[in-house]
Amino acid sequence: MIHRSRGGVTSYQSIFKDALFEGQVIIVTGGGSGIGRCTAHELAALGARVVIVGRNPEKLEQVKAEIEAADGLVSSYVCDIRDDAAVIATIESVLAAHGRIDALVNNAGGQFWAHLKAIPTKGFEAVVRNNLVGGFIFMREVYNRWMEKHGGAIVNITADMWNGLPGVAHSGAARAAMHSLTESAACEWAVSGVRVNSVAPGLIASSGFDNYSGEAAETLLNYTKTIPAQRYGTVSELSAAIVFLLSPAASFITGTCIRVDGGAPNARRSWRLQEHKNSVPFEGFHLDSTPSLLKKDEAQ
Repeated sequence: MIHRSRGGVTSYQSIFKDALFEGQVIIVTGGGSGIGRCTAHELAALGARVVIVGRNPEKLEQVKAEIEAADGLVSSYVCDIRDDAAVIATIESVLAAHGRIDALVNNAGGQFWAHLKAIPTKGFEAVVRNNLVGGFIFMREVYNRWMEKHGGAIVNITADMWNGLPGVAHSGAARAAMHSLTESAACEWAVSGVRVNSVAPGLIASSGFDNYSGEAAETLLNYTKTIPAQRYGTVSELSAAIVFLLSPAASFITGTCIRVDGGAPNARRSWRLQEHKNSVPFEGFHLDSTPSLLKKDEAQ
């Protein structure tokens, strides 16, 4: 199980060099919680002017206050990524305020647990619009309004959907499509000096865990037994992959995907996984905390 004690650490412990993104403006959608919150903190700690985008103004303001307390540069915008007009207005506001957009982390998304036979069409469409269409809109508008002429980097967040995602099949379908969209954009937009990659997380222990109960919660709690690493990932492990793809070290990388999943797709019925605690997590985020669902499990 993941331990969250930071031993009095009061700043982000990134493995990347200081001021790596100094002078850059980087948008992080879904920046009010979970992976987006962590990534925003790390990018700000590395010198970026971070623009966090989301639908919940209270969450955005909380993250903004956290980053400012650590002397980071941050601004926040309330925006529904599924709304063309809202996305265009947000991007235009960012450009008016900061004069550039160097990178986009397309992180916003979400889903609900349901058996495929019981998912209503509207529910399926809502999840696809949230996890695919919204990301497409943001990519398109950032490219058309800035990156086509100036270059940049885009990282899309997908999921460990390689062998299907029973229980959240609507999300799996959308994330698989986002993987393909990433590959297509990498080819079309290379002429503009734009790199487009993705990061596919497995189960990352974040605040999103606490949105689930019942069968979904039971599935989450039994998950670590089914993967080679035998643990959940941390938000800072996911953020580190994103930061790498945005960094100059990834200048010749485009159209690819970094899996951050503890080897989940590599588990096979022909091989019995052994229980172990030898996969040591990287915990760079000083404000991270254990989801309530996992706290309850530890207490039992």
